[in-house]
Amino acid sequence: MSIRIAPGAPYPLGATWDGKGVNFALFSASAEKVELCLFDYRGERETQRIRVRENTHDVWHVYLANCPPGTLYGYRVYGPYEPDNGHRFNHHKLLIDPYARQLHGELQWCDAVYGHIIDSGDADLSFDKRDSAPCVPKSVVIDNTFSWNDRKPQVNWPDTVIYETHVRGFTMRHPALSDGIRGTFAGLADTHIIEYLKTLGITSIELMPVHAFIDDHFLVKKGLKNYWGYNTLNYFAPASRYLSGDSINEFKLMVTRLHDAGIEVLLDVVYNHTAEGNHLGPSLSFRGIDNYSYYRLESDNNRFYVNDTGCGNTLDITHPRVLQMVMDSLRYWVSDMHVDGFRFDLAVSLGREHHGFDLGSGFFDAIQQDPDLSQVKLIAEPWDIGPDGYQLGRFPGGWAEWNDQYRDTVRRYWRGDAGQLPTLASGLHGSCEFFEHNRRHPYASVNFVTSHDGYTLNDLVSYRERHNSANGENNCDGHQTNYSENYGVEGPTDHSNVLALRLRQRKNLIATMFLSQGTPMLLAGDEMGRTQQGNNNAYCQDNKLTWIDWSLLETESNTTEFVRKLIALRRSIAVLRRDRFVHGRETSPVTGFADIEWINSNGVKMGDEDWQESGKRCLGMLLSDGLDAPKGKDAETVLVVLNAGTESLKFSLPACPTGSAWRCILSTMELNDEPTVSENSMQVESRSVHVLQLDLTDNRS
Repeated sequence: MSIRIAPGAPYPLGATWDGKGVNFALFSASAEKVELCLFDYRGERETQRIRVRENTHDVWHVYLANCPPGTLYGYRVYGPYEPDNGHRFNHHKLLIDPYARQLHGELQWCDAVYGHIIDSGDADLSFDKRDSAPCVPKSVVIDNTFSWNDRKPQVNWPDTVIYETHVRGFTMRHPALSDGIRGTFAGLADTHIIEYLKTLGITSIELMPVHAFIDDHFLVKKGLKNYWGYNTLNYFAPASRYLSGDSINEFKLMVTRLHDAGIEVLLDVVYNHTAEGNHLGPSLSFRGIDNYSYYRLESDNNRFYVNDTGCGNTLDITHPRVLQMVMDSLRYWVSDMHVDGFRFDLAVSLGREHHGFDLGSGFFDAIQQDPDLSQVKLIAEPWDIGPDGYQLGRFPGGWAEWNDQYRDTVRRYWRGDAGQLPTLASGLHGSCEFFEHNRRHPYASVNFVTSHDGYTLNDLVSYRERHNSANGENNCDGHQTNYSENYGVEGPTDHSNVLALRLRQRKNLIATMFLSQGTPMLLAGDEMGRTQQGNNNAYCQDNKLTWIDWSLLETESNTTEFVRKLIALRRSIAVLRRDRFVHGRETSPVTGFADIEWINSNGVKMGDEDWQESGKRCLGMLLSDGLDAPKGKDAETVLVVLNAGTESLKFSLPACPTGSAWRCILSTMELNDEPTVSENSMQVESRSVHVLQLDLTDNRS
């Protein structure tokens, strides 16, 4: 059946199959001519080239009757090649549709993918006439029908426990998975994986980038890959490397099965820059379609890109069509792919207007008014490298933020750094100095000790220095300041005393996170002692260095069970996950304790001298229901005791009501070393955490 050509419509953008044919719509404000190129099913041979003649409000459109799903296509866009004026049109380059829902094939690096002759030098940027089509992935027309039968978990923010992981790294080495689904969405949807997540107790899985991305040219030359995926090529298509077959329904099936298990799916998304890099980068999509509109360019020389991201370019979210693309992408992943929220990489870049970061930016306003996006979980990485690029605590209400101040404080406290008690207490309290404004809540602080970017928890207590030589950058990449410690030996050791201390410090760090107000985020594998051998920037290591070693579940079963117990404890005790800030102003009529109290080792409230004494490393945090205590039931009161000192000490317990007693319900010490709680004191060992609960069994009204 032959394809018939009609004018089509300017909306929706992208390639939309209606059951009879496909409407193609592409935005370009500066193009002079657009051609739609169709390819054979392998994507190797161009079978037809169609002139797109209709243009409505800068959208080029055409309708192809009898064009079926599965059709492979791309665009050639004509216009001025004037880099100094911000225009980089080159019709010799096949371009990916920014709205493509699926891509066929992977990018093959060759000289032809560049719009300029790559050896012409920075100053020249001579026009390159080689055809890039053999090297570029093809856009795919999809049939978007899918029979959804899931129910979104809709986990309340105070109950949320985030598990940050990587589709490929989490599933590549699982012994129960077949080779065909390892490293894929299908692998993540497997019963064995989901059952593990359920028994661990997490509520929300945060996937590192799954939008289609490419491996940087400089990494490919070194035999490495962009494992993390922060190099986005397209904001609608799932990464084909994570598909075990040729259908994006695999992603939808994964979401369905996770939802059936009560687990939310959050996506780490990269709308701040694209894979096209700086002014010397390839012309793969946005650059060749309308460089001047899609990117922020230097005002005094449009040849160069504003680089607030550190990745070579910055998307211009202030442009209405670029903002539309971002919003359309987010809505697509929520409405069509059923995800439950997003973590925005370098989110400050999204909130930048031309005068700087602005809470009233078009992006934030668009999110706030959207009936769907305003209801999902929104998490910001609250920084970029541009002017005033650090904005922790300054995002709008309804947003949560990665709290790196919390991370560094907890690390420094347990390392034994002096003077950390005031900032530690702030972190335990939900970092109110950052988040208690504009009706924000403690859960706005996403608390983490480790993330994909940096050491694993095991390495944090095993290495003083980074060991990134495998990255091929002379060990100069990655964070220099990690607040880590090796406790006498750099890296692996057989010394039992060192290993025992490292294990306890891992428990201390992770216990602190789960016992803090805010939203805890656990890095996948930390619960089983995963190591990256001291590499704190493993973005290019797609191998066993970064893949989860599931055999650790046997050797590290004690740690895994401890994390399960922590998550269960947090879930069972409401005062550990409050939805509002408290300041000790409300007192429980049952126990007489305030809603929060800071206790020193003498069992009394911390005084100014306690906070100011830099050598102090022991702190008690008492949490009680206050006026929220349910009538007719026992008040909920817990005491968290943390001691980062190198000496054990006697900790006097706060006086409790007659007939009640403190009972230890969790400790980072081994079972045979757990503290004995007497009527009014306990011996707290060095470098340990203990949780005590007030037992009112004999004092019920």
